[in-house]
Formats: sequence, structure tokens, C-alpha cells
Amino acid sequence: MSISKSVKEMDRLITAFPENMIESLAIGAKSSQSYKTQPVSNVVISGLGGSGIGGKIISQLVWDQCTVPIALVHDYRLPAWVSAETLFIACSYSGNTEETLSTVEEARRKNAHIACITSGGKLKALAELEGYNHAVIPGGQPPRTSFGYNALQLFFILHAYHLIPMGFKEQLEKAARFLQIESSSIKVEAAAIAKKIAGTTPVIYAETYFEGVAVRLRQQINENAKMLCWHHVLPEMNHNELVGWAGGNKNFSAILIRTSEDHPGTKQRMELSLEIIRKYTDKIVELTAKGTNRIEEVYYLIHLSDWISFYLAIERKVDPIEIQVIDYFKSELAKG
Repeated sequence: MSISKSVKEMDRLITAFPENMIESLAIGAKSSQSYKTQPVSNVVISGLGGSGIGGKIISQLVWDQCTVPIALVHDYRLPAWVSAETLFIACSYSGNTEETLSTVEEARRKNAHIACITSGGKLKALAELEGYNHAVIPGGQPPRTSFGYNALQLFFILHAYHLIPMGFKEQLEKAARFLQIESSSIKVEAAAIAKKIAGTTPVIYAETYFEGVAVRLRQQINENAKMLCWHHVLPEMNHNELVGWAGGNKNFSAILIRTSEDHPGTKQRMELSLEIIRKYTDKIVELTAKGTNRIEEVYYLIHLSDWISFYLAIERKVDPIEIQVIDYFKSELAKG
């Protein structure tokens, strides 16, 4: 596929994000009707890359609602404490992610209660064979653009196990409509940000409870724009990385993610941190969440982040869809 065709395709996929959310709500409502559940004392969400980021973001969205602890696994192995009292959720868009399939097998051996989110592949076949609770979402796109489908299913699974209240459905519906209304202004803001930071190495910061949003932006910049960047969280970065800015310069840009729920102490730390960072670079961007509640704000930031990475790809004249490095890596792994 030529770069111009890839740009058009990625534009279409990002534009469809709110519609994907609405469609996914219908999928979740229907799938969850047949879920067989039992009491659990903890949750493990297993997934990597575009399939795994949903676990990070949703676990932080429900941190003050979920009645049991949630752990995330981005590896081949599970913690020793996983047991028959664990709700294990496997997230693999393709259904063939080898690390995730490895954890499914281990979860089975530990008698965990297993649920799956996938578009097909081995995971779908296994879920159907073993009778695991599962949600099947539409396939045929890069995993990173499937966020509107896959992450949302986690709400339905957690609710089915009586771990979170049902209010999320109405909030997600409102968030999708809100994004459609804000679409034009989001794209204008994203294009301006991309132009400002295109020739830099971005460093992304957010409050701890919104780290998932920072990770999503980092991943999208990596894959869509083919750029190196990193992220950190406040207040932790004030105890180490802030000192590292003594070696910073205008080759770096700082992106600060702000929400209405940032802790007052963290807000003060953000202002002081920016004061110090400005001594080394003038490439500073503040991403301020919009919305009437936490879900709206987070989904707004995710959509804005996706468009930033898209316009960065255009600024850099790179293909936003191709991932030849990952394709090569997987082919080499397959050789054993």
C-alpha cells in the first residue's frame, strides 16, 4: 500500500473511533447476557500492545469503583497468586498473540475463571471450545486502531462479575457523541501540536492515575509516526527524571496531560516541573482533557492522541499503517 493510501486508511480508521464505541456497546450488551460468572477475589488482564493498553486505561478508569484488585500482565507468565478465585481476562485482537496464549494456558492450569476479548484466531477457537466467556469484535484492522472496540468490552466483563456498577454504559454513549461533536476541533489542535513537536523526541507526562493515557500516546507515536519517545508520571518523576532535564535541550519536547481530577498536590508539581523544563526547551505542549466526567475526559484524550500521532506521520512523511519491523520480528521468532 502506498503512503497516500495508508494515510487515507488511517484517517478513516481514526475517524471511525466514536462509531466503533457505539457498535462495541451493542456487542458488549449482547455478549454479556450469556456470561457465566462466579465470585472472584482478584482480576488479571493479559494483553500486549494495542490489545493490552485497554487493560491499563480501563483499570485506571475504575480504580475507585472496582471491588477487587486488578493486575496487568504483558508477558508469557502469570503471578503465583493466580487461582480459582481469579478472573483472568485475555485480550488479543488477532487472537494469536503468543504471550497472551501462553498466559491463557497457565490460567487454565490454575483453574482461573477465564474470559476473552478477540476478533478471531486461536483465542476465539479456544474460547468457543472450552466455553469461556468471550466477546468477539470486528477484525481486519491494525490492533492499535481497535481500541474503540476491545477496551470497552472490559467494562461489560467487570460488570458481569459484579465488580463495577452499570453507569459506564450511559457515560460511554455520551462520550462517543461528544467526540463526534468535537471531531473538527480535535483535529485542528492535533495538527498544530504535531507541527510543533515533529522534529523532536517527545517526553510525555501525566498524573499516576492517568498513566494509561500517556502510554497510549507513546505507543501511537511509536507505531504511527515511527518516532522514539518515552513517558513518566507525576509525582514520581519529580524524584528522579526531573533532574535528568539538566541534560535536555530543544531536541526534546515535553507533553503534559492534564485532567480535572489531577490531585491538587500534583497540579502544583506540574507547574513547578514546567517551570524547570522551560529552561531547556520551548517545545512544551499541554493536553487538557475536555468532558463532563472521567470517561469522557479519558476518551477525549485518547482520540486527541491518535490524531496527534497521525499528523506526526504526515509531518514526517512516513506510512502510518506499516509495521515492517514488528512483522520481521515476529517472522524471526516463528523460526524458533
